[in-house]
Amino acid sequence: MHRAAAAFTAVAAAFAAHGAAQPTQNWTTFDYTASRTGVGPASTGVTAANVKSLVLKKVQLDGTVDSSAIYVAGRLFVTTTYGRTEAIDPSTGAVAWRFTPPGYASWAGTAQITTATPVADPSLKWIYASSPGGRIYKLSAANGHPVWSVSITKLPSREKIASALNFADGHVIATTGGYIGDTPPYQGHVAVIDAASGKLLHVWNSLCSNRTGLQVPSTCPASDSAIWGRAGAVVDPTTGDLLVATGNAPWDGKTNWGDAVLRLSPDATSLLGNYTPSNTEQLNSSDLDLGSTSPFVLDARHIGQGGKDGKIRVLSVARMRGTSPHQGGELQVVSTPSGTDLFTAPAVWHTGSSTWVFAADNGGTQAWRWSGGSLHSAWQHPTGGTSPILAGGLLWVYDPNGGLNVYRPTTGALVATLPCGGGHWNSPIVVAGHVVLPEGNANDHATSGVLDIWSAR
Repeated sequence: MHRAAAAFTAVAAAFAAHGAAQPTQNWTTFDYTASRTGVGPASTGVTAANVKSLVLKKVQLDGTVDSSAIYVAGRLFVTTTYGRTEAIDPSTGAVAWRFTPPGYASWAGTAQITTATPVADPSLKWIYASSPGGRIYKLSAANGHPVWSVSITKLPSREKIASALNFADGHVIATTGGYIGDTPPYQGHVAVIDAASGKLLHVWNSLCSNRTGLQVPSTCPASDSAIWGRAGAVVDPTTGDLLVATGNAPWDGKTNWGDAVLRLSPDATSLLGNYTPSNTEQLNSSDLDLGSTSPFVLDARHIGQGGKDGKIRVLSVARMRGTSPHQGGELQVVSTPSGTDLFTAPAVWHTGSSTWVFAADNGGTQAWRWSGGSLHSAWQHPTGGTSPILAGGLLWVYDPNGGLNVYRPTTGALVATLPCGGGHWNSPIVVAGHVVLPEGNANDHATSGVLDIWSAR
């Protein structure tokens, strides 16, 4: 038996002994894959025929989950804005265990938060989660006991862990950004952690990039350059390279990489490619972060990048290659669905010989077909949303004003709207007969929240 399959069987059996139903699938990371496609299982137990008859449970939480859940071996796992990570039985809504990080009492109710989705490793035995204290924790999926923790910032009050954690090749991958108001000093950086030992292996700094390891933010002359897109560091499925995008900060094409798309080696030790728009100085001065969302992979030769300036850029992997600075040279530029800031992670669906891209902003949801090296608009709706996901042959888009909209992905026909409360960056998962969506806004600084779980009868 394959090692991961054997591990899954063992963990599922252990969870069954604790009364949890054995799963048919897992959803171990934000957007389902390390490459952040946003495309989940083809069969979920939820279909166009039964979506309107799903039964809703509203689970009251002791914190807001301004991110998404993951699903491992029959349990849901979420991290609240103040760093509590909880395992929840989706059938009953009962909390199986809760991990509260040291320092929780000092953060609760304050502006110091995290909005990072946790990640599980392929063994399904471990959950990795963030805290507002700037630390990443390895927790037992069975009981929540911590195995190790490691700090990925020297100034957690300024450097926020906002983006979803990722996992690849035995490494936990995390990024840092800043807080609302962009109060300096802070720098966006990529941290690569050995999952087994918890050792911080490598740090790549987007400002003062000639420095290795964690730096005290005030010691770098430049500040900001947050890496804060919802998807965080994206793993290129062809090469294993890491793709990130940065926010406002100086750009010199040498050691300062504000408002840039960056390709790093899988261990984050080397810069392999880069891009910044020709108007990078204007973006910086106007607070129009290029990196308001993470890069998305269209194919082996092309990536896409959205921004706060209401544009989605198609970039050539070949043109970005190398450490020499690359300005401009976009292959195509299209508007975001409503021409406003893109804060969400687009979904990329490869089906047969076709590739589709779905994106949502505050004022609209849109689908494009990717062909001939260009995006071609297929349909558009005036209802906004957070990061779309495609699962069970349906497109799921949460409107943060309230309501989870379900569309036919190729036509945009509305299948159903599941009623729910408002939110911020929250996004759904659909797996094993359940639709799971957190509600609430981290910026409300609440110590309570709601998790919506719709289940098939």
